[in-house]
Amino acid sequence: MAKELFLEIGTEELPAGFQPRAMADMERLLRQELENARLTFGAIKTYSTPRRLAIAVADLEEQQPDLQTRALGPARSVAFDAEGNPTKAGLGFARGQGVEVSALQIITTEKGEYVGVDKQEAGRPTAELLPELLPRLIAAIPFKKSMRWMDLDVRFARPVHWLVALYGGEVVPFTFGNLESGNLSRGHRFMAPESMIISGSENYEDQCERHYVMPDPAKRRALIETGIHDMAAQVGGSLNEDAALLDEVTCLVEDPTPLVGSIEAEYLQLPRELLITTMREHQRYFTVKDQAGKLMPHFITVSNTRVIDPAVVVKGNERVLRARLSDAMFFWTEDRKVKLETRLEALKNVVYQAKLGTSHAKVMRFRELATGLAAQIEPKAKLQTDRAALLCKCDLETGMVYEFPELQGVMGREYARLEGEDERVAVAIFEHYLPVEAGGQLPSDNVGAFISIADKIDTLCGCFGVGLIPTGSADPYALRRSAIGILNIILERGFRIALPELVDASLTLLRDKLTRPQAEVRAEVIEFIRLRLVNMLAAQGHAADLVDAVLCASFSDPHDALARIKALAQLKEQGEFEPLATAFKRVANIIKGGVDQPVDKELFEGPYEDALYNALQQVGGKANDFIRQCDYISALQTITPLRDYVDAFFNGVMVMAEDEKIRRNRLALLTSVARLFEKIADFTRIAD
Repeated sequence: MAKELFLEIGTEELPAGFQPRAMADMERLLRQELENARLTFGAIKTYSTPRRLAIAVADLEEQQPDLQTRALGPARSVAFDAEGNPTKAGLGFARGQGVEVSALQIITTEKGEYVGVDKQEAGRPTAELLPELLPRLIAAIPFKKSMRWMDLDVRFARPVHWLVALYGGEVVPFTFGNLESGNLSRGHRFMAPESMIISGSENYEDQCERHYVMPDPAKRRALIETGIHDMAAQVGGSLNEDAALLDEVTCLVEDPTPLVGSIEAEYLQLPRELLITTMREHQRYFTVKDQAGKLMPHFITVSNTRVIDPAVVVKGNERVLRARLSDAMFFWTEDRKVKLETRLEALKNVVYQAKLGTSHAKVMRFRELATGLAAQIEPKAKLQTDRAALLCKCDLETGMVYEFPELQGVMGREYARLEGEDERVAVAIFEHYLPVEAGGQLPSDNVGAFISIADKIDTLCGCFGVGLIPTGSADPYALRRSAIGILNIILERGFRIALPELVDASLTLLRDKLTRPQAEVRAEVIEFIRLRLVNMLAAQGHAADLVDAVLCASFSDPHDALARIKALAQLKEQGEFEPLATAFKRVANIIKGGVDQPVDKELFEGPYEDALYNALQQVGGKANDFIRQCDYISALQTITPLRDYVDAFFNGVMVMAEDEKIRRNRLALLTSVARLFEKIADFTRIAD
């Protein structure tokens, strides 16, 4: 008979960002535990609020099935001597398995006869397993940061205050820290702090909601979403949609009550992003817009407590927000008294990184890189790129950004606009920070893209140059994000950039700061970026073997690499691909590293060498023209006829001739064929 397992972990307030991941991890870990215990089970449902994580498992079997195992030991001839007596090896195996020698069996396998033993382990009742399993599960839930409390030897994201553990409605007894599991949960901290009896998931949600707790985050989110839209409509506007904020607020409350408040109209003269950021980041307020999309003097907050007079709560929120906006208005007024450009000098007093110098020095470095990219890709934008690079970090010295660091770039753009800077310059000041997260917004204009790439490549080369290299668990300078950002910008905008050349230019500018050999740093940075591209393209659905084949053959221009991958994928769908790949692999296998020397036709001894050489001359020029044009599908189609000549060559010629000159000449001919293929991919890495 199957029964339900229910577990609730009651805690101090969990950070909003911890909860979704904790629910997923708790389900994953419990599945693993139950499967490892050979227990069958049904549907799993998870719950979370700021003060609890819970999980319910339906139809969990009451008894483990018996386990039959077979252990193989040494070969029969090793376990027994010629007279059939057990040897030391046979005796040792039996002793290790806890059985008499007479219990050993002779088992025939593909490799011969071996001794072995079949054992049966009786299944245990689920009720016996759960007291061992559940505390192990709780301790295994991973968090970004865990803590200890009191003098206990357990860790969790926040101190644990109660545990509910039930199987078929009966308490599963165990301890975690100084707590014993039971059937008592708790309601809302302020509105219903008393205990409540839980018998399973059937009464869990009902009991929680009676005690002002909505444990299902999906249900809570839907209620909040409906409520905030209703509040916006009440004041004649519509909600500024913000899914991320909605997710966060859902994890901040147990009993949501949306309320609408007002701000003084004078604050609407502040930049839109400043208002939204102040309300969103500091107060977790939603903003309201009118039909034209302009912000209205209202905000929506979600209270976690029901009160007799909501107006009191609204006034309190208005008072707190007024203080924030008053500070913002002060900095907005004061900052505009000093032009952005005059703040550049102050960056000389700001240490970017102890070994890499000041922020001013960094600006001067990536300014040169950015203008170099502009000269290469859009020469007309060189002056705008230079100007934007000079100004892009100046808002770090403004009072507004000092008070609200998350507004860096935003305020630089707004101040630049007020000072009459070119719009592309102003936008680039903001966009050079993009993307700020994985899959985030990318620069919309080349000027911002040039500076973003230059800033990030300077960071990469500088950090690698002084030994600040990411480890598996630590990346304090977000170098992985910088590398991925560079690649995404290049691919999104279709830039043709040779990354090794860009790395060389950056390292040259950093040469006085490097504490490691420049050639070593160069190789490591290029490989670091290459591996990010491998992972990116594989995650986007490109065949892993094609990505590997292309990026191992050559990695310089990401856009070019992607074009080669797509061409290989297109050709692989055709019947001609496999014979072509096979021909190249035959060539690669015999030439090993290759013999790169001119081919001497005078050393040819038969028609097959002439035929392959002439075919290579005929198709090589055309293929190289297509390669220079990045028309890789045409290049591959041009190369395809070579396979017949390669096959005929191998069938009719002894490559490894005794005469060294003839042998090396034949290897040089095959190397010429290989080098043509390698301009597109290393075909040996493509799966058959």
